[in-house]
Amino acid sequence: MFTGLSAFPLTPLTETGIDETAFAALVGRLAAAGVDSIGALGSTGSYAYLTREERARAARIAVEHGERTPVIVGIGALRTRHVLEVAEDAQNAGASGVLLAPMSYQPLTEDDVFGLFEDVTAHLSVPLVVYDNPRTTHFTFTDELYARVAELPRVSSVKIPGVPADPAAARARVQRLRQILPEAVTVGVSGDALAATGLNAGCDAWFSVIAGTFPEPALTITRAAQSGDAERARAESRRLQPLWDLFAQYGSLRVVAEAAAHIGLTSPHSLPLPLRGLEAEERARVVEVLEDLRPRA
Repeated sequence: MFTGLSAFPLTPLTETGIDETAFAALVGRLAAAGVDSIGALGSTGSYAYLTREERARAARIAVEHGERTPVIVGIGALRTRHVLEVAEDAQNAGASGVLLAPMSYQPLTEDDVFGLFEDVTAHLSVPLVVYDNPRTTHFTFTDELYARVAELPRVSSVKIPGVPADPAAARARVQRLRQILPEAVTVGVSGDALAATGLNAGCDAWFSVIAGTFPEPALTITRAAQSGDAERARAESRRLQPLWDLFAQYGSLRVVAEAAAHIGLTSPHSLPLPLRGLEAEERARVVEVLEDLRPRA
């Protein structure tokens, strides 16, 4: 479950809640494409903006429409009590695993974060992915904290925020993580622009934003890297460079929301307010890039 391609779909919203029809279709599309797992309610899934009830409903929809594909559900929240509540809901929904980022309003210390994972793993019956996403949480794991948390029960994977762009440096980074993590804990790369580099360097999994909307090119990269065809993985990533440039300029969530709307997977305004998406000129640029990448994207 924590190897290969993990696709993170949007959670499309309406004025009154989740667009359940659109969300179910997004999840079903990923299962049909053959991704290795589905990451519901990740950052791309806007988990931090949803109520407990909305998150529980999304988890149930994802498990139902994911068919046989394992579903990993994000359980991050500001208070440990609330993390435990949404973790219980995810498990009751039938999630195969959970994903936890250390959300905060007040800055967290390493002991705070370790205590969070210690408390949560003590109440879990499914595996957990450690979610290191400093851009959204404003907390950065040290290698020492990775090692401490990875020794806790149920911790099965670490989602790192990226690898160095240089292939040799990327391999050294992954090797370093292998040295400090238990053998059974996998290493998953995020940051789509460097996913091919990370997979070629030995990462076990790619936790992917783009795969949640366009699984096919992400599968091409993943399967090429898994088969040892590093150049093909790099070539496909280079082909998608215009998308990676848009991610860097506008943010991956806004870009994939616009892309999904453009191809009819969601309504034009599916992000949670106060997020207002892209301006007209920016939307036109996304459409231009998508059209240039057809038919393979």
